[in-house]
Amino acid sequence: MRKVLFIIGGCRSGKSSHALFLANQIPGHKIFIATCMPHDKEMEERVLLHKKQRSRAWTTLEVPVRLPEEISKNSQKENVILVDCLTLWISNLMLENNDHETIDGHIRNLVRSLENAQCPVILVSNEVGTGIVPENRLARRFRDIAGFTNQSIAAYADNVIWMVAGIPVGVK
Repeated sequence: MRKVLFIIGGCRSGKSSHALFLANQIPGHKIFIATCMPHDKEMEERVLLHKKQRSRAWTTLEVPVRLPEEISKNSQKENVILVDCLTLWISNLMLENNDHETIDGHIRNLVRSLENAQCPVILVSNEVGTGIVPENRLARRFRDIAGFTNQSIAAYADNVIWMVAGIPVGVK
């Protein structure tokens, strides 16, 4: 049964923990798609900590850019896919090719991969639109792309959960 769940909230709001909790309620083998590319020791330690929180029922795939392709490939044979997180994926897309049309194509492909998914998919993202307007062009572009992506995924998702201080609030 396909179902798309979108979990969004601020940094350190409990998004990842709640997504993992929900995914663990689904029996069988699970895929964790990590979009983080650790570039320093502190980030490597965070990634290691996240890995330790998952049981042996999980396989972790490190997918910095080819997210739609991995969802399409794995949703046919897995019981659940958890993607953490879309904002890091967007950052990776911008580092790879900051062309507007290319990034829009990746976002459209992501929605298409969710439409064709054969198992539940849980996606985690940061809400970036509740803060101040960034002072530089690149940060504003990132905020705009993240906001557009979040809107696209929320519109398609069966359920949307907003995380506030570790408390899940149903939005859709």
